[in-house]
Amino acid sequence: MALYLLVFGVCFLVIGSVVAVLLSSRTPRYRTEPKDLLALFDKALASQVSETEWNALIGYPIRHNEYLEGVRRRASHLMDQHGRRWQLAQGKPLLNEEGQAELKALRDHLAAHTELHAH
Repeated sequence: MALYLLVFGVCFLVIGSVVAVLLSSRTPRYRTEPKDLLALFDKALASQVSETEWNALIGYPIRHNEYLEGVRRRASHLMDQHGRRWQLAQGKPLLNEEGQAELKALRDHLAAHTELHAH
């Protein structure tokens, strides 16, 4: 009977500890910042971004900053309109020439907006 109580007590302690840790921990949060989008746009303009990397950042909604969410949506729209996913594996740019020009303009606008609000 003593062994049963000992095993029960240890199991109760372990399970209770796991439940306490799970209840006290929070879900990890990832906050996309302007520097993250600028780095992604620079890599896309230099044809050094993978489709997975693009989709991971552009496909994730930005809820903490309305302006960045608008930029993210515009970038997503550019991919829908001008994306060349099938040619990315051949080392060609992610977007066609018109899309590259629009992405450059979007990148410059974001950089100017970020610089303006940094001061």
